[in-house]
Amino acid sequence: MLRTLNVTHILNSRKVLYLVTQSVARNRPIRVPARAVTSVTEPVMARDIPTENLQPQPLWNLFKRLTEIPRPSKHEQQVLSFLKTFAQDHHLSYKQDKTGNLVILRPGSGGGEHAPAIVIQGHVDMVTEKNSDVIHDFHKDALKLVRNGDWLKAEGTTLGADNGIGVCAALALLSSGPSTKLPPLECLFTVDEETGLTGAFQLDGGLVTGRTMLNLDTEDWGEIFIGCSGGGDSLLTLALQQESCDFSGQQPLEISITGLMGGHSGLNIAEGRGNAICLAVRILQAVMEQVDAARLVQIAGGDKRNAIPRECKATIT
Repeated sequence: MLRTLNVTHILNSRKVLYLVTQSVARNRPIRVPARAVTSVTEPVMARDIPTENLQPQPLWNLFKRLTEIPRPSKHEQQVLSFLKTFAQDHHLSYKQDKTGNLVILRPGSGGGEHAPAIVIQGHVDMVTEKNSDVIHDFHKDALKLVRNGDWLKAEGTTLGADNGIGVCAALALLSSGPSTKLPPLECLFTVDEETGLTGAFQLDGGLVTGRTMLNLDTEDWGEIFIGCSGGGDSLLTLALQQESCDFSGQQPLEISITGLMGGHSGLNIAEGRGNAICLAVRILQAVMEQVDAARLVQIAGGDKRNAIPRECKATIT
């Protein structure tokens, strides 16, 4: 029999419960701007239409549609097919390179016909994280949207607003009426951003002609960034010393950490959010320092290299 001990009890005893209660959010929600809500009544629950009454309506309609399309990194075929159909339905031309990146072209309108072309860029893949108790297949299932007041999020999974909301902003521009004052648009949708910027690195530069590009993969409302930092990957290999143990007469104990806020390992890394693996290791270290006979049987936590681990489980004896 495996005895399970939830980390909340441990943290209570160590008076650091705040590490768990920083937030009840289990994914990365979008905060809906106050002016986007045309009417506010009771919080919208899962059974209702979460994007109803949000403005601009075309943007939120597109986002709801996008959340119905599976789009894990390296498996973007369905969302790329959706984009091609979107272009055809709006009588717009498109081009695609061998990596999968797609650009949809819209002529200038409303007096902007002769302006320089502007590239609008976003990536179509999303981080696919879910709580361990949630049954969801990111390759097949639509996300379940929930709105509570100003927050729009997904039930038990990541929302994919990174960079789904940017993709939908570009699509909303592409679907603008013929009298809308816009320059020629080259809306570039890149693939596999979340697992290595593959689409950006392998982009065929011939897809676009514009010399000015707006990247819509940002999360700071009302701010424009000029330039950005880079990124790097590290692969660490550490020596592991194992030993045989006699478990007779002993009862294994599982330590479980769940319900942490998580977040992007780049964007949110300096905000002091709880890392389930780090917390588990601190607890295990404290136990083993006090109990000489304690042994670690296994530990597992986290799911994506660009997401702060929200859950971790360890078994000791």
